[in-house]
Amino acid sequence: MSTPPSAGPCAPWTPIWSCSLSVAATAVTGVAVQAATEVLDSLSGHRFGLCTSTLRPCRQDCFGEDWTAYMPMWTTRYWRSWDPRWIDLACGSCPGTCSCTYVSEVVLPGPVASITQVKVDGVVLDSSAYRLDNANLLVRIDGQRWPFCNDLSKNDTETGTWSVTAQFGEDVPTMGQIAVGELAAQLAKALACDEDCALPQPIQQLTRQGVSVTFLDPNQLFGQGTIGLYQCDLFLATYNPDRLRNRARVFDLDTPSARRVP
Repeated sequence: MSTPPSAGPCAPWTPIWSCSLSVAATAVTGVAVQAATEVLDSLSGHRFGLCTSTLRPCRQDCFGEDWTAYMPMWTTRYWRSWDPRWIDLACGSCPGTCSCTYVSEVVLPGPVASITQVKVDGVVLDSSAYRLDNANLLVRIDGQRWPFCNDLSKNDTETGTWSVTAQFGEDVPTMGQIAVGELAAQLAKALACDEDCALPQPIQQLTRQGVSVTFLDPNQLFGQGTIGLYQCDLFLATYNPDRLRNRARVFDLDTPSARRVP
């Protein structure tokens, strides 16, 4: 599940600071970290950062009434504050390619970092009742099946409902935390009008006391998907060398998928 290009990250990235700041710059680090996160999130293809969503699965038969002979398809309906749309996802109970029994599972929009909680009839299930496979399959392992009905007219605290709350996305890597710290520090200096701010300026050449210094063109840097700060550009070159706008996805309809169980 990737964030749309028009939306910002769900939360600021945790910075690793690489330099000391003045008192004035320290006072605006909160704004600077938020701004730096927005920039690096966009340039890295909206790949990193965790978002919490509550999903309300709803069963929908698509292969006739004899659901034991076919895979019943469900519709997982969920919404997000930054993308208020209903999303349809396939899930249900079916014999797996390597299992002799029916597996009760829900296909979640991946990648899922962790399951926060699962509610059935308003009661939070013990985490031992389910398992997360392939970073998107929520499997029931306590001998029960996921409910066939979900009354969407009720809150998930009531009988006849169920919901899945999970964290989606990938953790920000250490290099990303260093990068956001570097960019946030320079943004904070710029906001505090500190003269030693290292952000590229729209100056091509400067001559002082007979010495000429040529600067990089910031417009050219930004057009190439870089910032002009070493640690930031190292992070972007490492994790998004092709300058993708969104997370890359691969779909293979012919090869059986391998299940990874943590």
